[in-house]
Amino acid sequence: MRILKYIFLLILLALVGITVYVATQKGDFEVSKSSIIKTQRSTVFDYVNDYKNWETFGSWMQKDSDIKFNYDAKTIGAGAKCSFENGSDEGDIRTVFVKENDSLAQKANFNGTTATISWKFKDTIGGTKVTIYSKGKMDIITKITSFFKGGLTSILGDVYEKSLRNLDKTLNYEMKTYSIKVNGIVQRPSGFCLKQTVSCHIKSVGKNTKILMAQMVHFFNKNKIPMAGKPFVDYDRYDVANDFATISVSIPVRQQINISDGSDVASGEIIAFTCLKTTLTGDYSHSKEAWAKAKKYIADNGLKENFAGNYTEVYVKTIDDIKQPSKWITEIYIPVFPKAIELPKPIFAAESPTVEAPKTTTTPTETP
Repeated sequence: MRILKYIFLLILLALVGITVYVATQKGDFEVSKSSIIKTQRSTVFDYVNDYKNWETFGSWMQKDSDIKFNYDAKTIGAGAKCSFENGSDEGDIRTVFVKENDSLAQKANFNGTTATISWKFKDTIGGTKVTIYSKGKMDIITKITSFFKGGLTSILGDVYEKSLRNLDKTLNYEMKTYSIKVNGIVQRPSGFCLKQTVSCHIKSVGKNTKILMAQMVHFFNKNKIPMAGKPFVDYDRYDVANDFATISVSIPVRQQINISDGSDVASGEIIAFTCLKTTLTGDYSHSKEAWAKAKKYIADNGLKENFAGNYTEVYVKTIDDIKQPSKWITEIYIPVFPKAIELPKPIFAAESPTVEAPKTTTTPTETP
């Protein structure tokens, strides 16, 4: 029994010694990992730049299904923020710098351990080289717990490697899996909505749509306004020649709502129009092809566009409904004039066929 006590005491002293040793070591860490993502750079950058996409490739997020994520109104670009919690663990990350299609800089905090994280995106043979680099300082608890798991540098290195593999797999399948279906002529109903309008270069339409959409959803949730339908975008102006577009990001409401002056959100009306409906199932990067297919259908079937109508995209399923881009559903509505119906030509009496009377032959009388 005395020997067991000595052994227990030695183990206890060893643990205390290791803890003291680890606690007195420097808490600085630095990790860098790179991988080739087989997708074009702009697509990879846009995907990583939105925190709502991180659940699809972040290995630490996929490993633990109990993590709860909280997204701010802004999840894209400089100033974007995301927080998460899991029991007593909590953390947050925010974007502090963005260089379009090139790099991102972020600051993260997890249970007191702080770090700066940078992403670098570079064109290379076969796709995009993505590099994650992080540098930070551990709190004492993290130093001790990570020591028995091989050290934080090893842990983070493994996390980054798996996350980059997940990113490649996600983009390679999710972004390339899609379908387009021209549904035919439909009638879009009238109604009311709340909207935000912005003018920008055409290349910024996609990014601004995501930003305004998140702001509109946040506005509805904050003010407890029930949505009467799916969010949609009206293309008020789309001038390719001058690289200029004006879009309105809207959400339907049951009745007209008056908004006070000075608000970014305005009250709007949905006008009923006859439209050609086309459905895109998949990522928004295929929208251009979907619009082209719809326009071809119009030309091939002798339809005419009604330029007085609203050119609209309705977001039936988005990242807020399902994380996989291959399952997103977008409906495209192009206003057209109803096709004239050709009625059978009536037959009038004057046009009735003439029945010719039978001919009689007269034999001349012979003279005696």
